[in-house]
Amino acid sequence: MTTAPFGARLAAAMSAYGPLCVGIDPHASLLQAWGLPDDAEGLRRFSLTVMEAVTGHVAAVKPQAAFFERHGSRGLAVLEEVVAAGRETGTLVVVDAKRGDIGSTMGAYAEAFLRDGSPLAGDALTVSPYLGFGSLTPAVDLALASGRGLFVLCLTSNPEGHEVQHARTATAEDTAGGPSVAAVMAAHAAALNADATPMGSIGLVVGATVGDAAARTGTDLAAVNGPLLAPGVGAQGAGATELTAVFGSARSQVLASSSRGVLRAGPDVAALRAAALEASQEAASALR
Repeated sequence: MTTAPFGARLAAAMSAYGPLCVGIDPHASLLQAWGLPDDAEGLRRFSLTVMEAVTGHVAAVKPQAAFFERHGSRGLAVLEEVVAAGRETGTLVVVDAKRGDIGSTMGAYAEAFLRDGSPLAGDALTVSPYLGFGSLTPAVDLALASGRGLFVLCLTSNPEGHEVQHARTATAEDTAGGPSVAAVMAAHAAALNADATPMGSIGLVVGATVGDAAARTGTDLAAVNGPLLAPGVGAQGAGATELTAVFGSARSQVLASSSRGVLRAGPDVAALRAAALEASQEAASALR
């Protein structure tokens, strides 16, 4: 991919369209609410309608791979169409696949989602670092070489997340008193983004509803110098107060993700677009 780094392209898109990323999450219940069948054709009509509505109006879209994978090869073909539509229209596509493994397997995931010419390669990929941040090296290397980005799971809003993310790491000097796992992941991302302007391409996933978790775990989000993908804005209840508590001085780095709050306005394209614009304005106001 001959292009500017993902971090620079995302910063430009956020400046132009606001800090909103619209999730493309075709739950069976949403397909039903839109009057669509729960099959690959319903999935296709749903996804491309969302793309039509928000292209040129939001910073990015985030298709959730699992909702495409549940329809098998035909569902994956629809995901390829979404990625292609983003490429054709200049809309940044974050593929939310949360891949994480070791060695050649991680390399194969990287090839699938980050290699030039792969039909599944959007502009960025969500990844899980919980086999150790170093296990992501094949994805990091390929993302940076191809001008793409990563969003590394750091502080997630699911109730089980703290079991791993808030745990303290062992050090050679003190087997119980090292930094939190979340802080270590953030520090690795910060090292990869050092000196990048306007921001680096290795971001974090930080739930918009995790409260003061960053402060309690010693996770320096501002130092990351990269984008912070924040699910949970809008329908899940995170507004200005919650976002300030979570992100503090790092608010300008936040890419706020909203799915249900926008998608429930469908299937009318104009209504979807209006919902996306409203959500974008609300996110911008909340992140000032």
